[in-house]
Amino acid sequence: MKVLIIGNGGREHAMCLKISESDKVDKIFCAPGNGGTFFQDKCENINIVDIDKLIEFVKENKVDLTVVGPEQTLTEGIVDKFKAENLRILGPSKKAAALEGSKSYSKEFMKKYGIKTADYAVFEDIEKAKSYLKTSKYPIVIKADGLAAGKGVAIVESEEDAFNILEEFMIKDKFKGSGKKIVVEEFLEGVEASILSICDGETIIPFMSSKDHKNIFDENKGPNTGGMGTISPNPYCTKEVLDSFNEEILKPTLKGIKEENLDFIGFIFFGLMINEKGVYLLEYNARLGDPETQVVLPLMESDFLDLIENALDKNLKNTNITWKDEKSCCIVAASYGYPLSYNVGYEIKGLEKIKNNVFIAGAKEKQGKVVTTGGRVLGVTGCGKTLEDAIKKAYENIGKINFTGMYYRKDIGKIY
Repeated sequence: MKVLIIGNGGREHAMCLKISESDKVDKIFCAPGNGGTFFQDKCENINIVDIDKLIEFVKENKVDLTVVGPEQTLTEGIVDKFKAENLRILGPSKKAAALEGSKSYSKEFMKKYGIKTADYAVFEDIEKAKSYLKTSKYPIVIKADGLAAGKGVAIVESEEDAFNILEEFMIKDKFKGSGKKIVVEEFLEGVEASILSICDGETIIPFMSSKDHKNIFDENKGPNTGGMGTISPNPYCTKEVLDSFNEEILKPTLKGIKEENLDFIGFIFFGLMINEKGVYLLEYNARLGDPETQVVLPLMESDFLDLIENALDKNLKNTNITWKDEKSCCIVAASYGYPLSYNVGYEIKGLEKIKNNVFIAGAKEKQGKVVTTGGRVLGVTGCGKTLEDAIKKAYENIGKINFTGMYYRKDIGKIY
């Protein structure tokens, strides 16, 4: 088989590695890919991002299957366009991807189908938003309605801070249209969990749980990032929590997908908040998470490609995923200064010292070397019989890698 993976992050590198393990696959194209996929077994990067040109490439090269990584491409309707050409592609339709692409739509969906979530209000008028915030309880959460590369959420402690965020989002248009409409949400205390899943429109199968560490600094301090590390399984996802998730969130989500006639054949990510009042749904993602994918896929024993094909064939009801009896930890190395300003163009050294589970994100191949191009540069995943073993292995391996300005948290896996 020939497979095309769309995207250029650590998530896509992890997907390429997992799919390359299948005996059925001869060739994996990655569009546009990165410095990790460039050197990955069976992989070839192609410098194409335009959807129509990707369709041409798939036809000309007789690609059997396309898998979409990033949310932006999904919300642009790539799946609808591929299906119109009778091309096999895994991902939700443009309409279904709005579960991630529009915070207001997803909250209305949750409310309609009785899914436990934080109280909220939606505004397009800044003065009405200010009036609401004058009588609100703090802290409170303000979200840009549209996609904002994981940076469109602000937890504010005061009315003054809230008004400043409204100015940034709605007037200064920080997110180029995505923050013109906002969702104001009740702040929920608790611990977060990520549940990656696969859906064929009739069945949803959850993957192993994970826990992301979003803040840039140790002890969960500093600004939020796209994710500085993950562990799996999430220690807070007890049987009781997972049972509640299944009954109160997963099942009504599937009911909604069916009743709204959403063409959702792809990955669905549930962002959860766990506290003494139960399990709440914070958000949907219409794709796999990053860096959750890099910590969960190494634990999957099943053939990932078989799973994808079963979803496309609407056969998940007859599918079981098997998992290794291990724990895992992924540590993200970032460019110094991220998530604000940072420099790039530095060679990454020591990659050859680690055989497996190094996932390149913000880096490219240049004259046979891998050089930094982004804020989150790479992730290193360690697996072990215990979480302590996995954490130790991940830190030992990331210690073999270096680049100018390399920064990573020293407490991934520690529960605060």
